Amino acid sequence: MYGKLYNWYVVSDPRGLAPKGWHIPSEEEWNTLTASLGGEATAGLSMKSDSGWQENKNGNNQSRFMGLPGGSVLSNGMSGGRNTQWASWWSSTDGSNGKAPYRHLYFDHDMLLRAMDKVGSGNAVRCIKDLPD
Repeated sequence: MYGKLYNWYVVSDPRGLAPKGWHIPSEEEWNTLTASLGGEATAGLSMKSDSGWQENKNGNNQSRFMGLPGGSVLSNGMSGGRNTQWASWWSSTDGSNGKAPYRHLYFDHDMLLRAMDKVGSGNAVRCIKDLPD
């Protein structure tokens, strides 16, 4: 239901994590999605699923993204665990200083946050269908 959590080494592996015909979104693609949903301050509301979030702080899923609270794994291997508080997805864009960008939803607000995480951390991946040539 929640998918798997991957470190950024898997995301950036040249063999490709995404199936043929799909790709992991870049920062530019995440920014486009965020802007189309009203910006960082409100995009999370329409991205969060309409059930499953802690304290019934669900979204409305108007974007049909169906963001579920899948948790994360810290870079030291300790699990943030599957929980009902947060969800995070990697970007395919290279990071720096051992960190890479990701997007984050949290149960108690409607924001879609951009942050950097250590490349050894585990976050989810959401793939986008490639456009036809």
